Amino acid sequence: MKTLCLLCNGEIESEFTWRSLFNNELHNSRICQKCHEKFESISGETCDICGRPFSSLDAEYRNEGLCLDCRRWEEDEFWNGSLDKNTSLYSYSSVTKEVIARFKFRGDYVLAEVFAEDFLKSSQAWQYDYIVPIPLSEERLYERGFNQSEAIIRAAGLKPTQLLSRVHTEKQSKKSRSERIHLDQVFRADSDLDLRGKKILLVDDIYTTGSTLRHAARLLKENGAGRVYSLTLAR
Repeated sequence: MKTLCLLCNGEIESEFTWRSLFNNELHNSRICQKCHEKFESISGETCDICGRPFSSLDAEYRNEGLCLDCRRWEEDEFWNGSLDKNTSLYSYSSVTKEVIARFKFRGDYVLAEVFAEDFLKSSQAWQYDYIVPIPLSEERLYERGFNQSEAIIRAAGLKPTQLLSRVHTEKQSKKSRSERIHLDQVFRADSDLDLRGKKILLVDDIYTTGSTLRHAARLLKENGAGRVYSLTLAR
């Protein structure tokens, strides 16, 4: 049976790898190599916290191992140490932006499978107790029909744990950086699990200013979490 690329609808050639050979599995990508290469993977030296690549950043916008934005977050006594580290799979190029828009805003749920293989490989580099999707408000969930972060986790064959719910509905993308920093907590803890000393891996689709992830990370640490990381598709 032919497997067609979810983006270009072209046929995907079966590919054997050493892993598939020893595990008797077939390479099961839902995207062809040509389309996959259009995503700009983030590599090289990056910010120690947010994962921003330094290759495209002028020296004046970095301070030792941190970008200037993360340095400002860390100099704020309230937010210092909230998020331990973020990793993003891709740069937010025009191709990545378009595919995420189709997936996120146009209800094309199956496109979660486009990211599944890269997401799974990256998640395996982390040691965590719970993998947690950033929640949507009830209004946003109704509009889209699904939580894109949870969809990505499930497409990768992983089990999401719901630790948070959202209490603030206004889009943060419309706020200035200062407004985001001083925004009231947008989440509430929504689980009876004992988080003391646990390592949490948050999942979101896009890292922009890091405000959403830091709100979530801070709340989890206030509830006992030891370390909070995040894995995002793009930044």
